[in-house]
Amino acid sequence: MPSQYLVKNVLKEITAKLNPIIPRASREAHLLLMAHLGCDELWIITNQNTQVKDINKLYRWVERRAKNEPFEYITKRVSFYSEEFYIAQGALIPRPETELLIDEVIKNVSNPNAKMTFVEVGVGSGIISIMLAKQLPHTKIIAVDISQDALEIAKINIAKFSLEDRIELRLGSLLEPIFEHVDYLVSNPPYIANDANLESNLSYEPQNALFGGSVGDEIIQELLNEVLKRKINLFTCEIGYDQQDRIKQYLKKEEYETLNFYKDLSDFDRGFTLRL
Repeated sequence: MPSQYLVKNVLKEITAKLNPIIPRASREAHLLLMAHLGCDELWIITNQNTQVKDINKLYRWVERRAKNEPFEYITKRVSFYSEEFYIAQGALIPRPETELLIDEVIKNVSNPNAKMTFVEVGVGSGIISIMLAKQLPHTKIIAVDISQDALEIAKINIAKFSLEDRIELRLGSLLEPIFEHVDYLVSNPPYIANDANLESNLSYEPQNALFGGSVGDEIIQELLNEVLKRKINLFTCEIGYDQQDRIKQYLKKEEYETLNFYKDLSDFDRGFTLRL
């Protein structure tokens, strides 16, 4: 294999290809090579003169990243809550801020050993249901999504963590496929307004998992209607940074015990918990 395929030379080459388009191109080059080789940073540092095998596959990855395709879709891996999950186009890429939703739910469960029925609307890759199942060992979770592609991705992740007997997947819109009594509803729904200008890399992600309507909070309102109609005691939901006032106004004439909003690390509103 030619010397240009040594680790040190490959890193220089792919950094140069990414540099005009991707911020922190050198770091991305390292991450792509590490994912390609299945190694860590230390291995890269100590093996600068090692030949890189299957170089054409790596080059295809670099070409995709140079077109702004998300890194996670290219490598099929995403980190969330200190665990690694499978990801592919068809499910939204988990964001670190959604880890706060897990924390919020756990905080609101008074007895973590209680037998409860959770429903997650918009399961996507399955990361929320999986982390809740791991932390609340006696819960039964029914996870719903309108996308069969997303359900297939979630199925792979659920099997990875051997949670098939705890998490049931159902195809459908919102709570339409749910007939059981629900103790706790959880959702990270689409909440971006349809006319919002988004970064180009978001065009690779499922649009029905991003856009929530002409204003953005229409699906949140539909979920609130279901919570009130079905008398679901607890509902934790992620929201847009500017939607708190509209949610308060929507619930102004309803009876409930508490409505608490939580913020992200940048001090923006990130979600709420409604307790009936």
